[in-house]
Amino acid sequence: MNDRRAVVIGYDMVSPLGTDLEDQWRRALAGESGVGPLTRFPLPEGFPVTIAGQVPDFDPAPYPFLSPRQMANWTSPIYPHALLVVHRALARSGLAITPDVAPRVAVTFSSAVGGQDAVLAADRRMRGEGKLPHPFSNPNACINMVGGKVSMLTGATGPITASITACATGVSSLIVGAMLIALGRADVAICGAVDFCLVEPIVAGFATMNGAFAPKPGAPPEAPARASRPFAAGRRGFVVAEGAGCILLAAAEFARAHGLEARAAVAGWGMTSDAHHFVAPNLATVTRCVAEALADAGVKPGGIAAVNAHGTSTRVGDQVEHDALRAVFGEAVPPVTANKSMTGHAMGASSAIETILALEGLRRGWLPPTINHVPDPAIRLDCVADGARRLDQTFVLKNAFGFGGCNACVVLERLR
Repeated sequence: MNDRRAVVIGYDMVSPLGTDLEDQWRRALAGESGVGPLTRFPLPEGFPVTIAGQVPDFDPAPYPFLSPRQMANWTSPIYPHALLVVHRALARSGLAITPDVAPRVAVTFSSAVGGQDAVLAADRRMRGEGKLPHPFSNPNACINMVGGKVSMLTGATGPITASITACATGVSSLIVGAMLIALGRADVAICGAVDFCLVEPIVAGFATMNGAFAPKPGAPPEAPARASRPFAAGRRGFVVAEGAGCILLAAAEFARAHGLEARAAVAGWGMTSDAHHFVAPNLATVTRCVAEALADAGVKPGGIAAVNAHGTSTRVGDQVEHDALRAVFGEAVPPVTANKSMTGHAMGASSAIETILALEGLRRGWLPPTINHVPDPAIRLDCVADGARRLDQTFVLKNAFGFGGCNACVVLERLR
């Protein structure tokens, strides 16, 4: 193995499926949904969104760094959840970031939306109470501050950057971490993303741009769990969600030298820009992103066992992803799983969460199902719609596509 190849040594996540990794995997395999009523804020009369994917509360007591005293000024939920998943991923890996290791530990952990809730709270304080913002309002809202807080928690003093690519942020963070390792500028990279954007104007904004799920006018009410339906006929937009996921990468040589288990590897990646439209994807550049990831991994299309899709449930986005997969794989598109059918769309964190589910699938030899799937004649994919499937996997493709035409695809390889 290439000594500078990036291998996965640990990961952890929180999502609408739960806050314990094992429990979230169990629920994903069972095809359970984490989507329910939106309760993060009181819904005014006529508010256009009433459902969401919300992360359940967790007990911070076992984590001293999340004590009320430590978190008193860090009011945005992105901070405790980011620190939680990073801490637990490090604990799972067995890596101790000692002073001799710290200068070679990079942080690419990021957020697509950041702590905009802090800006909203400051605005309400000024307008409603005539008081100036809390001194920590701007630090809470600063998107790259989440990486800074991760660095402070872990003691990592290597390169730090916030790779923000909208909904592709989690995968972009992973790619940048792998690049820093390949270039010899870091031995370890703390990658991933967090987003907690269930804030009134953000949620309503997704509705006014026709992105968020909206029931069909005149149709009978349906359960919130049925709303997110990637690649399905009658899909009606994404379910806004929240979550966090951390993936730890290390150079293969570093992992061997420190006795760390290499669970999988970043075999290859692709990144492209659409240069096309602020939200509508461009088939040509999406297709090239997928093709470049396979080429970088040195894997022919037939070597990919499964695809973990971006699959948001939008009519145009799902169609373009399908068309891109058909362009690369022809008639032999591998099974495609769309985790957002269960979790909703946690913005930049979604691709980190989905990467972790793909890694669990690689390790365990299972594909979680895509729930709520009703075949669309225009989309000819095996969406694993009949329940979880046992499947031995060596290479898996993970797709992530973000607003602004930010495309990121990564090929993951099972090592053990």
